[in-house]
Amino acid sequence: MAGRSAAWAGLAEPQHPAGRGRTVSLFQQLGWDQDLRGDGGVRKKELRSGTGEVVPATASVAVWYSGYLEGLDEPFCTNRNRKFPDLMKLGKDITLQGLIAGLLSMKKGEVARFVFMPDYAYGQRGCPPLIPPNATVMFIVELLDFLDTEESDAFFELTAEQQDTFPLQKVLRVADTEREFGNYFFRGQHFSLAKDRYKNAISILGRNPSSDAEQCQINAAKLLVLLNLSITYLKLECPDKALAYGEKALEIDQRSAKALFRCGQACFCMTEYTKAWDFLTRAQRIQPFNHSINNELKKLARYYKDYLTKEKEMCCRMFTHLQAKD
Repeated sequence: MAGRSAAWAGLAEPQHPAGRGRTVSLFQQLGWDQDLRGDGGVRKKELRSGTGEVVPATASVAVWYSGYLEGLDEPFCTNRNRKFPDLMKLGKDITLQGLIAGLLSMKKGEVARFVFMPDYAYGQRGCPPLIPPNATVMFIVELLDFLDTEESDAFFELTAEQQDTFPLQKVLRVADTEREFGNYFFRGQHFSLAKDRYKNAISILGRNPSSDAEQCQINAAKLLVLLNLSITYLKLECPDKALAYGEKALEIDQRSAKALFRCGQACFCMTEYTKAWDFLTRAQRIQPFNHSINNELKKLARYYKDYLTKEKEMCCRMFTHLQAKD
């Protein structure tokens, strides 16, 4: 088969076994390590090992995938044409039974090839016109990341009154899951989506504590989210909001060098150089060897010097203009 894609690399052309008048399926030639369902319906070949735990059934996953029909070089479905894959919930966003079974056998970073028989793929009817009836399909899958959302799913199914009585430790884990969602989107430079997830986390952490110890735990969780919101708004070019969230973080921890740094960056963006200098020098006193803080101060000094020079030149021109009138 000319121009065969990488998905078929290493496969021979279909052969005619001795004594038989039919060809051997290309999928039958594929090597595989595991029969995941015990009936040959979902076969797996690990192409690259992953690390850590296998994907739980309650997870949302980030994967690259391409699905192939037998003998065709081009995938009938793929998300490889995207810059960054979405997080997809097993059983909700991903419903193909073979793919769910395959993902539940994978670890983060793993690449695997799967062959799904019709009962675990698109069934007897297929999915016309793209998928013919009784089609066996192959998927190449790379698991980039996953988040276990079991407690989050349970939390968001509750009423507001029930959420208020949810155990604090579980609330903290739900908020942390939302923060991790936000971090995932932030890494993919989907800053608006990240911002929405971080705001969800802040909302979840808005419950009234029953003790000082609970307040400390809530504040520690809030601080992380507020710092994330501050840098996210900087990325969204909204320095005023970045400053507001940075100052909220400072209300929790006045000695947070990261919060002071974010506030300094925000003021710098708004050309409020004196305020920026105050925030950044306070951050430097706490972390004198922090390269990011020191570099920002050097940059601010250059900008502020240029700013003062231009201000002086403008005043001189105004004064000269007034003298000329006299």
